[in-house]
Amino acid sequence: METERKPTFVQSLIAGGAAGTSVDLLFFPIDTIKTRLQSAQGFVKAGGFRGIYKGIGSVGVGSAPGAAIFFSTYELLKQSLPLHGQLAPLNHMMSASIGEIAACLIRVPTEVIKTRTQTSSYGSAATSLTATKIILKQEGLKGFYRGFGITITREIPFTSLQFPLYEFLKYRLSLALGMRPLHASEAAVCGSIAGGVAAALTTPLDVLKTRVMLDMRGPSSKTPSLLNRFLQIYTTEGPRALFAGVLPRTFWLSAGGAVFLGAYELVIGALGW
Repeated sequence: METERKPTFVQSLIAGGAAGTSVDLLFFPIDTIKTRLQSAQGFVKAGGFRGIYKGIGSVGVGSAPGAAIFFSTYELLKQSLPLHGQLAPLNHMMSASIGEIAACLIRVPTEVIKTRTQTSSYGSAATSLTATKIILKQEGLKGFYRGFGITITREIPFTSLQFPLYEFLKYRLSLALGMRPLHASEAAVCGSIAGGVAAALTTPLDVLKTRVMLDMRGPSSKTPSLLNRFLQIYTTEGPRALFAGVLPRTFWLSAGGAVFLGAYELVIGALGW
């Protein structure tokens, strides 16, 4: 088998933070366009192509710790779980899923602030800081975790597709290259393919996530279940609405997967695994 990198917890923490920050800042405009396409108010009313960096402040704060928690958890579990050989894909699925759940404790508040700022939910002049203050005042701390359940529901299938495919592609490419460890650029290609496939297939869940986070009804108001939201979108807007933003999402996570996983492998290599 390929000589596999086994980074330490601290190395995963540093490399994950660097990778997450790189991809989120680099591809932020594409994420803004995707979010506006998915909003119930429509792309133009949500801002169109104007102010495509709105909401970047929350990403600048939350991206590094969220990605750092994910990768440190993923690598720790991948090395600890007694699932190897033919059970390796199950290892990668479980490790990535638990890593995503841990990361969402930071990622979801960042996403709520970001999506509402991107779509001008509090006015076109509102910044990430303004959105943070309004959410805290109107909804309390609970408001920052609106959509936590659907985010987990989206992330687990996404990572269950992305990371086993990523690890499989890395292994097959390493095999083709004489069983040597891959360079960061080679791992980036594997990450790009894995990210694009997982992104396209999980777009309906991403649409649901966006709609939930943009629902600003108060804590005392009754909100529809995920199934009812799904059926409402399907019946009133048609099945195409469930794949709103699929092209920018697929491009973003395909190119982003290359940067994210390539940068991670690069930093791990630089830290002397």
